[in-house]
This record gives sequence, C-alpha cells and structure tokens, in this order.
Amino acid sequence: MPSPCAIVELRRYALHPGRRETLIELFDREFVHTQEDCGMRVLGQFRDLDAPDDFVWLRGFSNMAERREALAAFYGGPVWRRHRDAANATMQDSSNVLLLRNVQTTATHAARPGMLLAVVCQLDAPATPLLVHRFEHEVRPCLQAAGMEVQAVLMTEHAPNDFPALPVRTDTEALVWICRFDSAAHQLDCADRLFASAIWRDAVWPRWLSQLSAAPQMFRLQPTAGSAWR
Repeated sequence: MPSPCAIVELRRYALHPGRRETLIELFDREFVHTQEDCGMRVLGQFRDLDAPDDFVWLRGFSNMAERREALAAFYGGPVWRRHRDAANATMQDSSNVLLLRNVQTTATHAARPGMLLAVVCQLDAPATPLLVHRFEHEVRPCLQAAGMEVQAVLMTEHAPNDFPALPVRTDTEALVWICRFDSAAHQLDCADRLFASAIWRDAVWPRWLSQLSAAPQMFRLQPTAGSAWR
C-alpha cells in the first residue's frame, strides 16, 4: 500500500461490456489528484485479470470524520459534476464496496508494475483477536515461506457510514489480505509452492477455511498506468 490509512474502501465496479478502458482513461486523468486534493488517498486502481468488465480501486482516509468531509468536498465539487455522467455511463453496478480498517500495512515502492492478489475472507461475525492472531502466526508465515509478500491486512470497519450518498455493504463481515507479485507468472509459481507445503495443505489452510462463512474470493489485479500501488 502506498502509505498507511486507517480507513480503506475496497471498491469493485461491474461495468458495461467493453467500457473498462474508457473508465480507466477517465479515472487516471481526472479522478486521482483531484480526490487527493480533497483530502483522501487514491491508493490504487486495477483491472481484474479474470473479469474483463470489472474495475477495482481502493482509497484511504485517516479517520471516518475525514472521510465524510473529503467525500463531500469531491462529490459536491466541480470535477465530479463535470465528469460524473461519463463515469456513470460505464457502470452497471458500483455498490460492491467494503468499508475496512487497516490492521497492518507494509509500504513498499516497486520500481516497476507488478500484480496484486486480493483475498477476501467472509465471516459470520466480526473478526476476533484470535482470528487475527491465527492469520499472523499461522497463515502469514506459510505465505511468506512460499514467496508471497503480504502488503496489507484489513477488516470490516463498524463505524456507521456517515456519507449515505455512497452506500457500503453491510451484509458481510470480512478480513482481507493483499499480496504483491512481480507478475502473474510469479503469482502462480508462489501458489504452486504454497500448496506443495503439507503444513499449508493439510493443516493451516483447512483450519483457516473452517472459520469462514464461504470460500475466499481471490482477485488478481493489474495496476493501471496511473495507479500508485503497483
């Protein structure tokens, strides 16, 4: 993650077929520095490598009060008014938004673009300290041993969404981790090494899955040219 933020939105948009590059060009040109001028951080924006009509991005805030003020400034400002119709015309559904808080971030500055893997683990109840402990002391060591660089761990933020013009999901609890790889081939190589580990395959992974309400969702994300997280 480019820099730690206490509050993070993970936003996943389903676009009309063939419209992703249109939105990316508009977003990279008009919506990065202008949002940051309003007091938020655009952490990264991505193509989903496995869903050609999905656009994923993350933005961060120091706290919930800053989020409310920054969103009001941007969405009530001239840049959004000027470009909102063009942006909205690319979208089928922009409601898949997780409001998260930062558990742990390892900031890095990659010399060249790589690929991120976001793993979204859905829970029946809020993540407990025990679950976070198990991630840190069971899951993370296995990921690292396989060559996976965990750059962020996030979980559901329970503060009320005080900017209701932009709804967030309230139907799920989540713990999310994000890894960076040099390439898609690097990610596959690390995954092969991970599942070659008997400890992971026979103990750690089954135990982790038993704590979730559904199978984890995994998104392979390619940074756009304007993405800070790369």
